[in-house]
Amino acid sequence: MQKTYYDPKDLKKFGKITEWSEELGEKFFEYYGKVFEEGSLTAREKSLIALAVAHTVQCPYCIDAYTKDGLQRGIEKEEMMEALHVAAAIRGGASLVHGVQMMNKVEKLSM
Repeated sequence: MQKTYYDPKDLKKFGKITEWSEELGEKFFEYYGKVFEEGSLTAREKSLIALAVAHTVQCPYCIDAYTKDGLQRGIEKEEMMEALHVAAAIRGGASLVHGVQMMNKVEKLSM
């Protein structure tokens, strides 16, 4: 019996999403491929960004994929961890800044 909902073997099935919606799946993979081509950012930089975003959106498949990709591109573990801290700080800040809405509402209701 599987211990978690997440099965690492499913990452290899990602390409199969085109089977149930071929046109949209192909368009997605075309877009995905273009995004990760070298451009103003290197493939290494994009991999590091992807790893940080993967943690922010909490995608275990993406975390696995971009940890491996990053290592293959020479990204050091310290760089990976620093990128995660940047993502965590932004995520935490985004949550906290919404506290201003709560503060505004409290002030309005307290009048």
